[in-house]
Amino acid sequence: MAFETAIENGIAELVFCKPPVNAFNSQEWAAISKRLDALGEDPAVKVIVIRAEGKGFCAGVDIKELAADSSKIVAVNKGNYDTFRSIHLNPKPVIVALHGFVLGGGIGISGAADIIVAAECARFGVPEVDRGAMGGGAHLQRMFPVQKVRYMYYTGEFIDAQEAWRLGAVERVVPLAELRTTALDMAANIAAKSSPMIQLAKEALTGIEDGSLEDKYRWEQGFTLQAYTVEDSQEARDAFVEKRDANFDQTS
Repeated sequence: MAFETAIENGIAELVFCKPPVNAFNSQEWAAISKRLDALGEDPAVKVIVIRAEGKGFCAGVDIKELAADSSKIVAVNKGNYDTFRSIHLNPKPVIVALHGFVLGGGIGISGAADIIVAAECARFGVPEVDRGAMGGGAHLQRMFPVQKVRYMYYTGEFIDAQEAWRLGAVERVVPLAELRTTALDMAANIAAKSSPMIQLAKEALTGIEDGSLEDKYRWEQGFTLQAYTVEDSQEARDAFVEKRDANFDQTS
């Protein structure tokens, strides 16, 4: 399994555990979404914590799957969309505990969540342009200001946990050894409250957000499909898998 789940004292933990980098294929994204939906409907669950084992939180999609068969982008897009929706529109609050790299789908998960806790080693990035794809801007813009999002998107440069905290996306930055405990303590504080009241609060807060996160992401996904019709997109994926620099002069 690409992830494991456990429920204790009203807190559900969903833990990514797919080495080496927690990059998921289309079927795994679909399974993550299905499990999150089930946790949201489970009366034993009051709060959901998403975290990861390994070198980093989530590297996004399995580029090797897409490099081998670009038509898989439709299934991957659906899996991403469903997962992010399962978090953002989940009736239960979702806390994400981040460490190491937070890329691609990891950004979507973080941007869809209610609360972010980050280890000091966490680094945020959107390398989609360098992978021949689009997506993640809507969720990134839920975390960071517009111009910061565009800079990150165009350059592929990372920002660290302290900068993310300065910009208001991260609630708390802690040493890696304290990450899980911090997230669970925060979840326990919320789980001790009235679950119906917390669910009403989440629904109300989601309803007053500016625009629909899901509609914005669907708009982006259309451009991902369009990107996949451009030769540069395949060259970007091939170069990534083959561990070489992309040569766009031959495809333009």
